[in-house]
Amino acid sequence: MTQSRITAILTVAGMLAAMWVFEILDFLLFGGTLDHRYGLSSWDLGEPWTVLTAPFMHGNFQHLIGNSLPFLVLGSLVAFSGLSRFLITTLIVTVVSGVGVWFFTAPPSITVGASGLVFGYFGYTVLRGIIERKTIDIVIMICVVLFYGTMIWGVLPQYPGVSWQAHLFGFLGGLLAAYLLPKRERRRPIEQWKPGAQGGYHAP
Repeated sequence: MTQSRITAILTVAGMLAAMWVFEILDFLLFGGTLDHRYGLSSWDLGEPWTVLTAPFMHGNFQHLIGNSLPFLVLGSLVAFSGLSRFLITTLIVTVVSGVGVWFFTAPPSITVGASGLVFGYFGYTVLRGIIERKTIDIVIMICVVLFYGTMIWGVLPQYPGVSWQAHLFGFLGGLLAAYLLPKRERRRPIEQWKPGAQGGYHAP
């Protein structure tokens, strides 16, 4: 495993750890007020930066626990693409999901949680397998569909208090990231020296 992938996976773990730290601090010291301070308030132009902070906030520990495992698993699968791709994908998903929530959630409402990222990572891994057509990406895609395929129903309005907007636009953000990011170059084997070739080895 390359250093870039290791660093990306550690970044996923660090992001999840930060979510837990914020929720513990919110519960012990701030009485739940961090959600209102750093959550995304729909149709509110005063604090646009909350698009970036809302995924790290959660309504309660049950909410955070529900997001933790899929965030860690799907985020780590995206991280196999390398650190730069993971960071760009995370940024695209965060912005697309946040803007979608901001526009399509009726005010006044505050949205928090990492589910937009979870759905974004889901969308990325599925479409990336189709685009790349590399064995590892196809295997990841199949595993994600088998274990998390039912998540797709989360993009539809189902339960009060659950932001289907974050799910839908997070998923679309993941598809967008997979489409926009260039395909990884395939490594070409180095051929051994043959009579008449220049030098000991050459790459085609």
